[in-house]
Amino acid sequence: METGKVKFYNREKRYGFVTGDNGTDYFFHESMLVDGQQVRDEDRVEFNATDGDRGKQATDISRID
Repeated sequence: METGKVKFYNREKRYGFVTGDNGTDYFFHESMLVDGQQVRDEDRVEFNATDGDRGKQATDISRID
């Protein structure tokens, strides 16, 4: 698992980006949020990093409280 923070999240378009603590940006779709959690810009999160067809992606995203 990686950790980072939500760089940008657009609720209307249902996607965003997480910046990992390693400095890498990861794309995510809201379907990757665990248990339908909601996130906002700057929230700290934990996630799995994967390589998708179009670049780095975050999956299994959950907020760190």
